Amino acid sequence: MPKIDRMYYLTEVDKQPRSIYCMHDLMGENDVAPHAHHKGQFLYTQGGIVHVVTPQKTYFLPARHYIWIPPGVEHSIHPGSPDVIMRNLYFPVESDDKPFYFETGIYPVNDLLLQMVIFSNQWSGDINEGDKSSYWFAMALKYILPEISMYNLPLALPYAKDKRLDKVIRFMEDNLQEPIAFPELARRFGFSERSLSRLFHKDLAMSFVQYLTIQRMLRALRFLLEERMSVKEAAALVGYNSVPTFSTTFYKVVGIRPSDYVKMNDLSHEKLF
Repeated sequence: MPKIDRMYYLTEVDKQPRSIYCMHDLMGENDVAPHAHHKGQFLYTQGGIVHVVTPQKTYFLPARHYIWIPPGVEHSIHPGSPDVIMRNLYFPVESDDKPFYFETGIYPVNDLLLQMVIFSNQWSGDINEGDKSSYWFAMALKYILPEISMYNLPLALPYAKDKRLDKVIRFMEDNLQEPIAFPELARRFGFSERSLSRLFHKDLAMSFVQYLTIQRMLRALRFLLEERMSVKEAAALVGYNSVPTFSTTFYKVVGIRPSDYVKMNDLSHEKLF
């Protein structure tokens, strides 16, 4: 892979306002500092999980998914593994574009979109209208996103603004392998069950069970993708004694069974090289 200017996302992406900018980037151990673009960003990754951090949330982008980042949204990018490759397309977004392009979201990549991403491997830098075949192919990729991306996956966790709740969440994060009973959790941190439940809803806009489930599934994704654990091992390490129960919960959150997800990730990794 050719040497890449690590600062391209600050200096090159918006230099030509009407172009589509393309970059395939081996991350190594490099984080991408907080920044924003005038263009919308399509980011597909392979080789591990990438954390995309905005002022409101941390998004967890696993393999075979992409994140759409609207224009003007400040974000930083943190690869979970030195082997992560980012495949970026930055698109001009018009004021009359569909609402999809103005909301941050994580979506699964189907076979059609995967093949289009594979085709984009040959591009680097600005693609202008004069580059007719490349430009219109890339624009087709942009325009199909709202049509094929029907399910915005909840692979993000909001930050706790209340310091009391932040302590609760850190405890949960450190004990995902163990059973975490809500009544005991409330007593441990000096809450009634009712007051802690209200605090979750008020501060995070989700319930304790929803937050804990997403925490566990995101940790399981890391075990499956980056540490190459078996489904049984990953399930046990995020607090599930029953593999079928874990598999069902994983399916509800990620949209695919964990065993199928691992196979799909291996296949897509091979296709992109």
